[in-house]
Amino acid sequence: MNLPLAGVKVLDISRVVAGPYCTMLLGDLGAEIIKVEMPGKGDETRAWGPPFVEGESTYYLSINRNKKSITVDMKSEKGREILLKLAAECDVIIENFLPGTTKRLGLDYESVRKVKPDIIYCSISGFGQDGPFQSFPAFDLMMQGIGGLMSLTGEEDGNPVRIGVALIDLGAAMYAALGILSALLVKKESGQGQYVDVSLLDTEVSWLTYVAAAYLANGQMPKRMGTAHPSIVPYQAYKARDKYFILAVGNDAIWQRFCKGMNFDFADDPKFATNVMRVKHRDELNAILNDTFAQKDVAEWLKILEEAKVPCGPVNDISEVVNHPQVKHRNMIVELEHPKAGSVKVPGSPIKLSLTPPEYKLHPPLLGEHAEEILISLGYSEQEIVTMKEEGVI
Repeated sequence: MNLPLAGVKVLDISRVVAGPYCTMLLGDLGAEIIKVEMPGKGDETRAWGPPFVEGESTYYLSINRNKKSITVDMKSEKGREILLKLAAECDVIIENFLPGTTKRLGLDYESVRKVKPDIIYCSISGFGQDGPFQSFPAFDLMMQGIGGLMSLTGEEDGNPVRIGVALIDLGAAMYAALGILSALLVKKESGQGQYVDVSLLDTEVSWLTYVAAAYLANGQMPKRMGTAHPSIVPYQAYKARDKYFILAVGNDAIWQRFCKGMNFDFADDPKFATNVMRVKHRDELNAILNDTFAQKDVAEWLKILEEAKVPCGPVNDISEVVNHPQVKHRNMIVELEHPKAGSVKVPGSPIKLSLTPPEYKLHPPLLGEHAEEILISLGYSEQEIVTMKEEGVI
């Protein structure tokens, strides 16, 4: 059986993180991805390192499998001609330039619609394609601050803390993929394409969910709470004798099991019997728990809590995560053969489909690796390709 997106062709003129991650998700599901890069330099992430493996950036390798690469000077007339020819054969275009850039290049939605009326055109930007901030540049770090996550992350009296991965970029990529898939369904029914506008700020604001809702309801400013939760107790990291672990008492039934497993005699104490009261008496309860947990190592506590069917777990480092038996069982670390870097291991797709699971057919491409193949398919002769190389078009 074909993969879900087999037959869908995507022209990817994006770079860095959000766009490339989106197209990798689509490529894993069977879409043909043509990645367009700058001649000589390529995607910026090719230079993001260390670490490098035989000169290949691990950052780039992690988000660019299942693609073909061609280098094109988008500012040149011949380059624009190539891209419009490609667009005419594609179902989807993805870009993440500063709003207005593709219009100046003659590669915006309206220009592409002239050669491909039913195109699905997706733009990912920092602030969206309209509004007072539309022309502001954006990076994930900057957006974590502007969108409020940094005001929530870290210890109460500590400095603002960046989330350890480019979470907003990756989230926008997933929303973009969702928007594209929705547009493909509409196109299947109506024959019409459409414009998909996804922004990093919108992504982050949508994720504020209960935090924003609470502020909008009561006007009280949320504060940093470290690993703790504003509305659930106990629900945070605690320090055992040797290291930290996570305890997640998500409801009152778990609380009863927790107290029984821990041999606590205050399960029905009015101060702690309900979550509302535990939140109210958070400091008092945590003082008891901190003193108790400091008496044994993590392994001992996890055994006790797991036997009591209380959600808990260690705070794993990355080496422990990638070697975790469940991670291995779920095939979440995949191995790709790369012509320069050799055998490369990267995170796999989290999308598990029973009939058409994702496939990893193509290694992250070398810069311009598929240029001749792609240009010949568009009707360019070998001599024209040589000439364009000499002129720096490709």
